[in-house]
Amino acid sequence: MTHEPKMSHGHGHGHSHGHVHGPKGFRSAVREVFSPHSHDAADSVDDALESSAIGIRAVKISLVALGVTAVAQVAIVAISGSVALLADTIHNFSDALTAVPLWIAFALGRRAATRRYTYGFGRAEDLAGLFVLAMIALSAVIAGVEAVRRLINPVEIEHLGWVAAAGLIGFIGNELVALYRIRVGRQIGSAALVADGLHARTDGFTSLAVLLGAGGVALGFPLADPIIGLVITVAIVAVLRTAARDVFRRLMDGVEPELVDGAEHALMHEPGVLGVRDLKMRWIGHRLHADAELDIDPRATLAEAHAIAHSAEHSLTHAVPKLGTALVHAYPAHDAPNSEVGYRSPSRRSVPDVKRTRLPRRNRQDPRRGRTHR
Repeated sequence: MTHEPKMSHGHGHGHSHGHVHGPKGFRSAVREVFSPHSHDAADSVDDALESSAIGIRAVKISLVALGVTAVAQVAIVAISGSVALLADTIHNFSDALTAVPLWIAFALGRRAATRRYTYGFGRAEDLAGLFVLAMIALSAVIAGVEAVRRLINPVEIEHLGWVAAAGLIGFIGNELVALYRIRVGRQIGSAALVADGLHARTDGFTSLAVLLGAGGVALGFPLADPIIGLVITVAIVAVLRTAARDVFRRLMDGVEPELVDGAEHALMHEPGVLGVRDLKMRWIGHRLHADAELDIDPRATLAEAHAIAHSAEHSLTHAVPKLGTALVHAYPAHDAPNSEVGYRSPSRRSVPDVKRTRLPRRNRQDPRRGRTHR
């Protein structure tokens, strides 16, 4: 039985998952910076078109915020006349444009599936995530090379006050954008948008290095600039590791185990379901897709099997956040005792028209070998 859940369902996901979070310590706060994590489904968005629109809006707003930050830095460059600060400002402005491929990916993801792309265009979002990873890696290389170069050949920093001001503005602007992108990415289930938020955070780290380096030089320690640059490079690599893990998991069809557990629990408690034979789930863009095989009473009729599969699919839309489509197959349970299994027909809804139910193949004769296959 094949059924695609309607995206206009107004079902809320306000149920609690039972997680208890105590007060965060310093280590937890640091871990959250380099490896942001969330398993709260209460703030999730389950409508496909709405989540894509939210993603596009997040990209637009963050681009404007980064543009304002870059303009403020350009104003400081014009006042101070610092060539080095101009180069850093141009670097930050070019990094802000990495959101454009993600914008295109969200727009493509809203297009309907075609005869060639039967699963739609959600994978464009994962490809945009690869581009974001490449930009984070480039930022790490640039920061590391520049730090080593200044460590070997120290460069005197001029206009310390203006440089520190530009670094502070860059750090605040990029970190605010990072927090916003990561929050929205979690909300709609987009690993690519979370990765782009982490990319903005790496740019904030670079600006923070400028601020701390200027402070060290002002205190009479000129090597503070390259040393802090090396520390920031290590921090960027740590962020890159987290972003790469999330993006490549999506590309490899990795799914959070708790989502699989929740889906299996919902199917096992569905009336008429004797067991879950197989359950597969994967992300395509920021939408989940599920494929389940259920064991049911072998005495169930075709219409009853269809009703069970339809009811199971309906339950999955409630149990699994961000579920886009579900394909449910109902099979007779061959090991079910005929005298003990009590089939319970779902009474919550009427039996719909039968679309497709997969049943065991009947015996067929092989005309070439004269053997019967089962």
